[in-house]
Formats: sequence, C-alpha cells, structure tokens
Amino acid sequence: MAFTLFSRTRPTFEPPAVEPEPWPETGETWTPEGVTVVERYATQVGAVVLVFSTDDQSYHHVIACLGCHYTQSTDPDKRYSGGLTLTDAGRIANAHATSCRALPRDIPARPDDDAAREQLRTWVRGMHRRDEDVRLYLRDFNLDRLILQRTNAWIETELQRLADDEPTVLRAGRSEYSGYPEFLVLRQPGN
Repeated sequence: MAFTLFSRTRPTFEPPAVEPEPWPETGETWTPEGVTVVERYATQVGAVVLVFSTDDQSYHHVIACLGCHYTQSTDPDKRYSGGLTLTDAGRIANAHATSCRALPRDIPARPDDDAAREQLRTWVRGMHRRDEDVRLYLRDFNLDRLILQRTNAWIETELQRLADDEPTVLRAGRSEYSGYPEFLVLRQPGN
C-alpha cells in the first residue's frame, strides 16, 4: 500500500524544444544598412570579425572586428591592392580572428540622419588638400560604413546636397565615361 501512495509516473508529453536566440552583441545576425555581410569569424574570446561588401561594389571587401576596432580594405601583403577580393579578405580576417583577444563590444548604434549627415560632411571637409583637388569615390567611405550605416544611394544624395550647399568645398558631376556620379573635393589654399 505504501508503494502505491508514493509511486511516481513520468509525464507522457515532452516539453517543446526552445531554440535560443542568437546574442545580438556578438554580431551573429547583425547586418548594418548599406553593407552585405559575406562572412563572419569568431575571435579567441568571442568577438566577431565581419567581412562585408558595400551595395554594388562586391569586389571591394572590407574587414571589421567588432572587438578591437580593426578595419582593413586593402591587402597589406601586396604592393598594390585596388581592393580586397573575397579570398584575400577571408584569409586576412581569419588571421586577425586567430590572434585577436579583444572582448566583444556592443554593436554600434545606427545614427540618426542628421548625425550621419554631419559625420559625412566632417569627413569630406577633412579630405581637402592645399595644392590639389582630391577625387572622391564611394569606396573611400568603406572603412567607415559601420559608423554611417547607410546605403550608397544615401551617401550619393548627401554628397550632392553638400556640393549644392558648399560649392567651394565639393563639386559633383557625372563621369563622361561611365555615367556614375563623380565628386571632387576642391583644394583649399588658405588652410
């Protein structure tokens, strides 16, 4: 009789399996606006190293560590590097990930349009030279895409707006060969 009072039965149903959500702090699922994340590597302590390309420049890859602020858009092992191919970017990102001991940091917050616009204008104003004009390409902003988190179209629009607002700083036009927008940071002899 005592055995029947204290007998235990196992439940006949299994609780549903719950898949844990990926941690957004590690950048596992984070894809900022304006870039296409192609590969992710994990550092020794869990920070993520991203390999990404910008909207229409898939042949120019960028490496960005979300732990130590390391960024790279050219191959340091080559004398001339017009941009990182995916193979070279993967090799460099993997080498960085195996040696980086930085802790994961928070994912950069997406700035509002006014803050991103002011940051872009600050960068352009800082590119001027005293003795020559400087040709500006959209790929010149590749290393800073995680700060801006904007598309090429947004950057082009804002550069055009800056050229309209400050024609002594920036000139905008179209390439006669490709038809793509061209920007020229004008020299500032007095600065």
